[in-house]
Amino acid sequence: MRNIDLSPLYRSFIGFDHLASMIDTASRNEKQSSYPPYNIELLAEDKYRITMAVAGFAKDEVSIEVLENTLQVIGTKKPQEGSENTKPEERKFLHKGISERSFERKFQLGDHVKVLAADLEHGLLHVDLERLVPEAKKPRKIEIGSKLIENNE
Repeated sequence: MRNIDLSPLYRSFIGFDHLASMIDTASRNEKQSSYPPYNIELLAEDKYRITMAVAGFAKDEVSIEVLENTLQVIGTKKPQEGSENTKPEERKFLHKGISERSFERKFQLGDHVKVLAADLEHGLLHVDLERLVPEAKKPRKIEIGSKLIENNE
């Protein structure tokens, strides 16, 4: 992949320096493995759902964390245990199509996107998200002839 030089943008765009770091992060995310497969759905105007296929994982083997604008889903598969006096039973597969390996998947979240809920059901992990834009950031209509007085105290 080619590297993109964004330095000319810094001369004319002030306050957009985080754009370069977002592009850099997105290019690094291309190196993530494709496991586990996932969907991203738009449920409503500002509501989203990430669905990941995590067959074979229990609730206590999957953790979800949000740090700044990054959603991180980590699956840690515990080794199978045998009884006290025996080794773990070795399974013999004729075909192994269900992967049981640990994983780490990261998603970059937009500004004001919050995780509402997470649920693991039938081998699918559902993470519901919503963009909650603060009132101060929403567009507002200004009547012509009105005066806006802000408190700067």
